[in-house]
Amino acid sequence: MASAVRISQRAPSPLGFCSSWFLRNHYHLPSIPFRSFQSSSVQGKGVQAHKFSDKSMAQSEAPKDIVPGQTRVGWIGTGVMGQAMCGHIMAAGYRVSVFNRTASKAQDLVSKGATLAESPLAVAEQSDVVFTIVGYPADVREVILGEKGILKGLKPGGIVVDMTTSQPSLAREISSAAKERSCESVDAPVSGGDKGAKAGTLAIMVGGEKKIFDSLAPLFNCMGSPTYMGPAGSGQSCKLANQVTIASTMVGLVEGMLYAQKAGLNVDTFLQAISGGAAGSKSLELYAGRIRSRDFAPGFYVDHFVKDLGIALEECKDMELRLPGLALAQQLYVSLRSHGEGVLGTQALILALERLNNIKQ
Repeated sequence: MASAVRISQRAPSPLGFCSSWFLRNHYHLPSIPFRSFQSSSVQGKGVQAHKFSDKSMAQSEAPKDIVPGQTRVGWIGTGVMGQAMCGHIMAAGYRVSVFNRTASKAQDLVSKGATLAESPLAVAEQSDVVFTIVGYPADVREVILGEKGILKGLKPGGIVVDMTTSQPSLAREISSAAKERSCESVDAPVSGGDKGAKAGTLAIMVGGEKKIFDSLAPLFNCMGSPTYMGPAGSGQSCKLANQVTIASTMVGLVEGMLYAQKAGLNVDTFLQAISGGAAGSKSLELYAGRIRSRDFAPGFYVDHFVKDLGIALEECKDMELRLPGLALAQQLYVSLRSHGEGVLGTQALILALERLNNIKQ
């Protein structure tokens, strides 16, 4: 499944970007971040149309009760997050079929009783509800709308739940395509990282029909706390706003730690002092300790965060919204990827700031 995403290989100077941006544009969103993220599925807001006719919409069946041992669940994407999330559903007693491009990454679930399928279509043929959590919008399009995709095999009344962080426009397109097959879909991206996935405490942001959201509660509750956001695409819009918030929070956390270090403070004591005040945050709770121990293993990949921030910037462009904090954070994360650090976790942001200040650890 080839990704359509191409990230700029040239490492921008965050300092030069920040100063020139303020001087030349006076709080207008710079053009550089938009050029640094290009996706064929982002350009033109999904120019590759799905193959189903949009002349008429078939009425989907009323959602069936979801019951452990009876409802058949499909799961596509068993990476850092997906494996733990699917594991919770299996532990609740649901029968699960799984697919992953790299089959070895699904073996742990198979050893616990999941059935390994050969394609997303094969998963759908033996499932009532199919979850996806893959890498990029192009992957979402392929596994759901492709020739061997979910909607080719899902029976009327089936439900597709995409938990990938993707484009709101793509979520709406999938919703329309599903309805034409007498099926349903919801977009349900998550936040909480690998720790939240393993603990079953993820925040789940859901867009789609309210009755479908309600029917999926037994499955969502296995993985965390779901919140209904509105019609199709609303879950993705909420997740992008979440990523905008996290991006600037991570910059603030890392800058605060570097300031404390340069000022001669004990950084661990500094973090303890601020954790109970207004500067306390989930990012501090999840990532400060990892940064201190130089643990950059991915709970969420830099590559995927660059993708998310790129989608957010494209949405800002369409809405004529100027968010300078988002633009700066995206450039700092792009610089990590340009140094070959895209496979590290988002806490590796400290490396970009250390390079900027010539700090050696």
